[in-house]
Amino acid sequence: MARDTKREGMHGMNRQVRTGDGSAPAAPFMDSLGALVRTEVRERPFQRDPAFIEQILPLVKAINLYYGTEFRGWQHVPRDAPCLIVGNHSGGSESADFWFLLHKWVAERGATAPLYGLTYDLLFAAPVLNQAMRRLGLIPASHANARKALAAGAAVSVFPGGDYEVFRPWAERNRIDFGSRTGFIKLAIAEGVPVVPMTIHGAHQSTLVLTRGRGLAHAAGIDRLHVKVFPFIWNIPFGPAPAFVPSIHLPAKVIVDFGTPLDWSRYHGTSAHHPAVLHACYEEITTAMQGTLDRLAREDPHPILRRLREIERGTIRGLQELLTAAPPQLRSRRQRSHRRSLHSRSDSARSGHTRRTLPA
Repeated sequence: MARDTKREGMHGMNRQVRTGDGSAPAAPFMDSLGALVRTEVRERPFQRDPAFIEQILPLVKAINLYYGTEFRGWQHVPRDAPCLIVGNHSGGSESADFWFLLHKWVAERGATAPLYGLTYDLLFAAPVLNQAMRRLGLIPASHANARKALAAGAAVSVFPGGDYEVFRPWAERNRIDFGSRTGFIKLAIAEGVPVVPMTIHGAHQSTLVLTRGRGLAHAAGIDRLHVKVFPFIWNIPFGPAPAFVPSIHLPAKVIVDFGTPLDWSRYHGTSAHHPAVLHACYEEITTAMQGTLDRLAREDPHPILRRLREIERGTIRGLQELLTAAPPQLRSRRQRSHRRSLHSRSDSARSGHTRRTLPA
């Protein structure tokens, strides 16, 4: 018989994790992968390296350039004080949500200012990638890690919706859905830190999610790794495919809006775990973020078309600037060519006028 254990995670509430069930076809592989994940998660989490962040910054800038990321409300992010930055999760397997935040953070505060991102345990099982993640400030999502980061005066980002939200179907692209997960609320109340809502619009239109595949995840046994979805997307260029198959993301205009910080310090103490308190805080932040997302969706209903137009205008402007800055010899040839074109059109016009005035 399967044994059910519970794990309190930053990307969820008490999640049922099935262990010891050999009925799933991939159970042996999942058990081995699970052991690897547990080993990696136990490794020293705090290895953030500002020098490495500076080195990787060109890639971060390139990602933000691709999406034409626009930031609003940055003044709401506390300076030199710990806070919890809570965002909606979008974009599928290649989600760029943390890269948006990191780009703005380094531009405004510098690479040495402490920012940590709570990250899915499973990602730390990837060789090479796991070390890069740690050096960027990404840490396994747990209350213990989050508390240490906040106690050190850092800002901590979390996407409570996790895999459930990041793989929401296309029809729900403009919906905030944390899946009723409240672990981040308990953390914020216990640590007495402000919560900054970070609403991201446009990122989820860069990929077309067909289904979360929750039933398939259970049938395959990957829910043993806290993974509750086995999503399918419309992969570019392969068509319908599992989300883990690399796909080209469409350029979609991304707007990141930082809202007014929420203060839940009034709930500090034993009431922090009361269901009514958790429900009230959950409704407060999701309602605020949904209102922001609705406003951004009305303002920019077609992020892909908008970004393509921006790219077109930028290309034209770049060519004009290139020609303006061209060497004098090239500009002279271009001007002579332009004058010849004008003379040719003038001669054609006079010729046409003469023909029209001749007798029939």
